[in-house]
Amino acid sequence: MSGPPKTYPGKRIFDLALLFLSIPALPIVLIIAGLVYLFHGPPILFRQSRAGLHGAPFEILKFRSMTNEVDEYGKPLPDADRLTRFGKFLRLTSLDEIPELLNVLRGEMSIVGPRPLHLRYLERYSPEERRRLDVFPGITGWAQVNGRNGITWEERFALDLEYLDQMSFGLDLKILLLTAVRVVAGSGINQAGHATMTEFAGSKARPEPALTEMEQLNRQAQ
Repeated sequence: MSGPPKTYPGKRIFDLALLFLSIPALPIVLIIAGLVYLFHGPPILFRQSRAGLHGAPFEILKFRSMTNEVDEYGKPLPDADRLTRFGKFLRLTSLDEIPELLNVLRGEMSIVGPRPLHLRYLERYSPEERRRLDVFPGITGWAQVNGRNGITWEERFALDLEYLDQMSFGLDLKILLLTAVRVVAGSGINQAGHATMTEFAGSKARPEPALTEMEQLNRQAQ
């Protein structure tokens, strides 16, 4: 499915204005990049294909929060073992998300919107959940300020769809303000017992297809 994104007038201008206002912070960004190189080694950026508008793939950019350590068989160690103290700080403060501003500049993301998820999740969405792909993914969003990784997938998607249906300039401003509050509080960084969040395996409750009259009779006879 393709077509124009669901949006409101001026959302792209709002994104570009925020990018312009972030230019004075460039020296701090360069310092963070240097520290990532020092603690984690090259490469500085984490790159991964994610589902963007209408599910189209794009490469998301983040500062690396983990090392490249592998086991004796050359397989990467579990996330929790590779996540460094500095990496935890980056995630706690959301500083690892800064490179995503380049994704916004390239028109792949917005400042505010549902978080872009793995491409492998596309086939696991219900028709209703797929609606979250009708808008550009964001660096922060309604789900992120209402629990982030500390809530269930069902709650997260419900909040994404709530944002989609109520999207406005005022709501985006509210989300940005709440994002700053959540960053200071450092809440919802991960689910209990996980470095980030459990994998989305698909909706737990999906409506069963309607039974034909013959199928209903056969079920009653069993």
